[in-house]
Amino acid sequence: MAAPGYRWVVLGVGTVAQACVSAAMFSVAVLAPELRAEFQLTIAETGIVLAAFTIGMTPTLLPWGLLADRVGERIVLPLGLGASALALAAVGLARGYGELVVLLAAAGALSASVNAASGRAVMQWFDPSERGLALGIRQANVPLGGLIAALVLPALAAAAGLGWTFAALAAACGVGAIAGATLLRSPAREARTTTVPLDLAAPLRSRPIWLVSSGSALIIVGQTATMSFTVLFLHEGRGFTTGAAALVLAASQVLGGAFRIFAGHWSDLLGSRIVPLRRLALAVTAGLLAVGVLSRAPSWALVPVLIVAGGIGLSWNGLSFVAAAEMAGTRASGAALGFQQTMLGIAGIAAPIGFAALVAATSWRTAFLVAGVFPLLGWGVFQPLAPGRDAAGGRRPAPRLGEG
Repeated sequence: MAAPGYRWVVLGVGTVAQACVSAAMFSVAVLAPELRAEFQLTIAETGIVLAAFTIGMTPTLLPWGLLADRVGERIVLPLGLGASALALAAVGLARGYGELVVLLAAAGALSASVNAASGRAVMQWFDPSERGLALGIRQANVPLGGLIAALVLPALAAAAGLGWTFAALAAACGVGAIAGATLLRSPAREARTTTVPLDLAAPLRSRPIWLVSSGSALIIVGQTATMSFTVLFLHEGRGFTTGAAALVLAASQVLGGAFRIFAGHWSDLLGSRIVPLRRLALAVTAGLLAVGVLSRAPSWALVPVLIVAGGIGLSWNGLSFVAAAEMAGTRASGAALGFQQTMLGIAGIAAPIGFAALVAATSWRTAFLVAGVFPLLGWGVFQPLAPGRDAAGGRRPAPRLGEG
């Protein structure tokens, strides 16, 4: 029997592993000016490079989630993260645009193991009354990884070059893989029920999971505008140095991490993931519209708004994550999270490419304003999932797997 505090060890391993993946994903956005110079990239090619990690990750998220439900996160997490470390080391040796895209995509495909596996581990070890907070902390590792990338990678690239920068990211992922292999294990209740047949395809047939996943995909279009393009916008559109622009991104990551933890705890207190998720979708829209309006304003007015908008843009993801997992139930949570992350990945591929193309065809202002429309659409998609009152005046809970 595990010690009562072991669940926090599980959360710590998941946080470290996901932070490593997040740092690798953010590295492309943080190093975009250096990558453009090194590989002579156009703005359109830069959009594809920014999407490459997600391009590789998206088609493998669901298979990794299904595998986690079958064999457990103790195998899936270190296997994928360790292999991703090798791919990241190879990224530093890339000699051309095509090779760079392929290797980043390979790193994304392999690191996708962490998304469902670490979330599933938290679902296994935490009770519903703590899951919002626990997964909020776990999801805070995404901006934490972005913060580390923004603070460390530009200086490391300037001092040692891109090759050693990606080698450092590979080493961090290797440490995360070792931690997963040595510290993770399955709870006893899961071991007792592994002989019961499990319909792994059930989450794919669930209307509520489709709704929460597609609504989240719309919000992530808005998140991408600030997460992936802050450094490039400030560097090329406003004349900031890469280091100064990265500090702005770092500040938004700090705020985003705090917002994710707060949002998770808020959802525990409300007993609902969808209510705060819808409110945050509106806040993401408001932040992006403000950035668009102020895109040509003096830096003292623009930068604080960009930081807040970036933080809010990162705030909602943990709620979407835990909503999908709880709708599916603990034993099918890997499949549900894999599907939800796949939907986010599809949007995450299209968003930077489309955003970059819109910048090239129009302006930064127009691109931010258009991006702000998508979270508003997500707010509408979530409406059928919101708890309300039934015909008799009683409380109607949010739907679960198989309903609707």
